[in-house]
Amino acid sequence: MADLSTYRAKRDFSKTREPSGELAEAADGFFVVQKHDASRLHYDFRLAIGGVLASWAVTKGPSLDPSEKRLAVRTEDHPLDYADFEGTIPEDQYGGGTVMLWDTGPFVAEGDPKKGLKEGKLSLVLDGDRLKGGFSLVRMKPRRKSDKGRENWLLIKKDDAAAVPEDEADIQDTDWSVSTGRSMDEIAAGKSARRSRRPGAQSQRARSARAQQKSASKGRSGAHSSARAADTSGTPPKFRKPQLATLVDGAPDGDDWIYETKFDGYRMLAACDGSAVRCYTRNGKDWTEKFGPIPSALAKLGLTDTLLDGEVIVADDSGRSDFGALQRALKEDPSSLAFMVFDVLKADGEDLTGKPLRDRKEVLAKLLKKARKPIHQSTFIEGDGSRIARLACSRGFEGIVAKRAGARYRSERSRDWLKIKCVKRQEFVIGGWSPSSKERPFSSLLLGVHEDGKLVYSGRVGAGFDDDTLADIAGLLKKRARRTAPFAEVPSDIARDARWVRPDLVAEVRFTETTRDGAVRHAVFEGLREDKPAREVVAETPQPPRSSSSKAGSGSGKPPAGKGKKAMSDGDGEDKVAGVRLTHPDRVLFPQMDVTKKALADYFDAVADVMLPELADRAVSLVRCPEGRQKACFFQKHAGAGLPDAFTTRPIKERSGETKDYLLVASREALISCAQVGALELHVWGSRTDRIEKPDRLVFDLDPGDGVDFEAVKKAAVDLAEVLRSAGLDSYPLLTGGKGIHLVLTLERRQDWSEVTGFARAFAAKMEELDPKRFVASMAKKKRTGRIFIDHFRNQFGSTAIAPFSPRAREGAPVAVPVSFDEFKSLKAASQFSLTDGGAAIAERAEAWPPEKERRQRLTAAAYDSLGLEPVDD
Repeated sequence: MADLSTYRAKRDFSKTREPSGELAEAADGFFVVQKHDASRLHYDFRLAIGGVLASWAVTKGPSLDPSEKRLAVRTEDHPLDYADFEGTIPEDQYGGGTVMLWDTGPFVAEGDPKKGLKEGKLSLVLDGDRLKGGFSLVRMKPRRKSDKGRENWLLIKKDDAAAVPEDEADIQDTDWSVSTGRSMDEIAAGKSARRSRRPGAQSQRARSARAQQKSASKGRSGAHSSARAADTSGTPPKFRKPQLATLVDGAPDGDDWIYETKFDGYRMLAACDGSAVRCYTRNGKDWTEKFGPIPSALAKLGLTDTLLDGEVIVADDSGRSDFGALQRALKEDPSSLAFMVFDVLKADGEDLTGKPLRDRKEVLAKLLKKARKPIHQSTFIEGDGSRIARLACSRGFEGIVAKRAGARYRSERSRDWLKIKCVKRQEFVIGGWSPSSKERPFSSLLLGVHEDGKLVYSGRVGAGFDDDTLADIAGLLKKRARRTAPFAEVPSDIARDARWVRPDLVAEVRFTETTRDGAVRHAVFEGLREDKPAREVVAETPQPPRSSSSKAGSGSGKPPAGKGKKAMSDGDGEDKVAGVRLTHPDRVLFPQMDVTKKALADYFDAVADVMLPELADRAVSLVRCPEGRQKACFFQKHAGAGLPDAFTTRPIKERSGETKDYLLVASREALISCAQVGALELHVWGSRTDRIEKPDRLVFDLDPGDGVDFEAVKKAAVDLAEVLRSAGLDSYPLLTGGKGIHLVLTLERRQDWSEVTGFARAFAAKMEELDPKRFVASMAKKKRTGRIFIDHFRNQFGSTAIAPFSPRAREGAPVAVPVSFDEFKSLKAASQFSLTDGGAAIAERAEAWPPEKERRQRLTAAAYDSLGLEPVDD
């Protein structure tokens, strides 16, 4: 039980400014990390659970590396008010020393956190400024007698999208408060705050209490939305990953393309809500404090719940962006910064990412109508793309960006945005340096890019440095010195005298060409990229632009003028996604949506973390369309020649008595390989191969007959789910990407196929009996006109249903996605979600359903009785 008596007994509140605190009833759900320089430096990790801050001392501090297990020693509970404490505790008091508010934010726990705390295992998702993603807190068993009365736990980062290798993470190096912006030394010296608090932020207790009030009626399924509400209620919108452009070797032409200047600056997303503004880099780092006059200028516009996308630059006398000048401005005087805004993702609380670019441009123009320096709307023009590119290059610009005017905003790299560079330039990882024979700290920097999990040597850069830059970089290199080369291979003449460094610095380099070995020639250093993690740096290879003489989706199918048909639809060459080799990456699989094999592979890569658990240990049947959706397709469920090695198989004894090898998609490589073999759909069994006779999934497919609209299907799903719920059975809706909705029940693996098949058939028959004008349980087509077929036949040994997150081989490139009943009002079709929405956005749909282990249930005798069903023998 929560108790603050130990906390109070250790402190004299007449001497320390720490809060005495009271137990609180309704402010759980947030965490705080306080950097504490007491008898020794450590980090206090605290979770608001049960009206207090459950606390641990983490000696080395939290890590973003899943391989690092950090010792966390349980300490006394602290009052919730302590979450806002920052200052100095007198030396003669318990814990005397400086305390910094190092991180804070909402958390979501799997299950009941009070129970997890008691049982010694907590699984958390944190959403702080520095700590993000999944973490585990696990209590260790006492090893020695001296451990009696002491609780040792381990704080471990989960291996997810927010994980970062230890040698690339810099969270412990960020010595400033997320509350006041002060360093430890400034806090100890009693200096005033650099800012009152992060823009728009409130005390954690206030934010959590308001979030709970808003979500109290939503139940357990609203846990994720509660965390979001706690972080954003009354504050600027959250960061979203920006759309990125694909590098091509020439501008596309066509009526549906617009052209913008390609800037040489830092990408920035500005989240605005009245006077509260936060500025994020392309990777979500909060650089509000770095961008000088820009946040205050945005605040003056009075934008409400708005998210803008653009580039921060410094322009030279000719109006061209100058990356070197930008670097100097950020370091010395940011007054010359300008924010060139070219898109809007959200305005007045409305999500605009699903709207065409041309419509978003109109909204943006209205939002920035009264904007003044340093805020500018980036202009765009229409016309001959090739001529516009030549003109931009002749005037010394970086290049142009071509954007499809009718396309949605996608939080990923896509071919709806194409970049055409006038000068070859790219980011490279710095892996070492060569000594200088002159009075310089170094002669050149040794460069590399990531390829197949290795750092590949890419040449040297020794030009473009002034004295100040040389000194600054030399200092950074000294801190990162290491004995071994980070590169996979280095030419012996280079390696002989080289000095090696930890490869976490990114340089932007201009060059004229590359050698056959991939080394840059005539390279010039442009600056360090602080906004891009080194692990993301790969070689950029220009692709041919796939132009179109008509708007996207017109389906004309004609190749662009002057190019063969193969260039548009077949895609010569190879590419790789997450190390998986793709042949013909530009082959178009969904012609009307211009979705290529590469785009499908990128989608599978983006949704792998949420889709693979749905596929785990399940036999999978593939719908393969190697030449695209409109060509010949076939169904494959057994292993066959020609499949990539990433696919695995499992022998299953069929009802005929024959044993056959069935396909499994058990890894990210296998999932991406589905794109390589043209698999546009994945269908899964209702049981897992380790217990093939015990199904864990029951599916009712609500399939509308002729004359039945989608509104009727939604109503049917709600009504059937309510009937099941009355019998103690929870079901969750899945938009199929076709015409109907699946109601999915997750089962404990206790009952065999005959029981599950019998229940499904009996329930469907009962619904037809109760409402024969509305439902039918028969496959016969003639009986289904004007009615909804409750397809229960998917619940048999060997039968399959579409896998969540699987694309469909249908017009529009739709995707099967989980949804919640709360969303039904906004749903217009079962095919509402598409590959063109982007994998990152689709992956977020996983939050519509609770975790699988919370959905497990049994088909009990009470459920049969409640539904008026007689168990049917199969």
